[in-house]
Amino acid sequence: MSNRSRPPHRVNARARNRPSPVGAQVASNVARQPALDPIDASPSFKHKAYAALKNAIVAMDIYRSRDDIRLDERKLAQDFGISRTPVREAMAQLESEGFVRLVPRRGIYVVRKTKREVIELITAWAALESMAARLITQTASAEEIAGLRRMFATFERGADAAKLDEYSEVNIEFHQTIIRLSRNKVLIDMAENLFAHMRMIRRKTIGEKDRADRSIQDHMAIIEALEARSTDRAEELVRDHALGLADHVARFADYLD
Repeated sequence: MSNRSRPPHRVNARARNRPSPVGAQVASNVARQPALDPIDASPSFKHKAYAALKNAIVAMDIYRSRDDIRLDERKLAQDFGISRTPVREAMAQLESEGFVRLVPRRGIYVVRKTKREVIELITAWAALESMAARLITQTASAEEIAGLRRMFATFERGADAAKLDEYSEVNIEFHQTIIRLSRNKVLIDMAENLFAHMRMIRRKTIGEKDRADRSIQDHMAIIEALEARSTDRAEELVRDHALGLADHVARFADYLD
């Protein structure tokens, strides 16, 4: 049969409209990708305002008094020399992290945790920091652990009242370093905001009862366990030290109620 006598080739309508396997795969991949807009790599006013406000709140002694601490959005914007929009956005982020609360028709207030909330924060911290101590015995260098001991060179005989503020800062640095030396990025990230809340309550409680002197004793025992690479003991001592703070808060921190 000649080509002229062959019936014309018919293309099935479904086949004609069906995408090729390659085209279908490309379309599927595109559908799974999020729609993203270009971003500005430079730090925004929002991020700068957020960092400045968070640092200022963490540095405050918010548990010394029961009086409300109200933040004036307009004045903050004026002090920063920026519009109110980035300040408002920064406040929204701080509210989501539990540092401030927005009260409709009243304003923005710094959050004071309740006793129960503080105990829950400390309990979560105990879990993270004790695991960090475990990891330190396995990965940290002798010099890094020696650095922990050097922090307390001037406090081994106790922290008198004149040096209490200085010791409070060293105490905070010690616990931050324990977390950092774990070299576990997920653990470090989880601890970051948690410790910001912990920092405020540690500053208040360190001068209560005989906590400063007992804190130094606990820290030296922890350092000795880390130096000996005693994994289980280091983990246990760090956990018990944190839970000791939780017990102190439960018994004596009536100002949190």
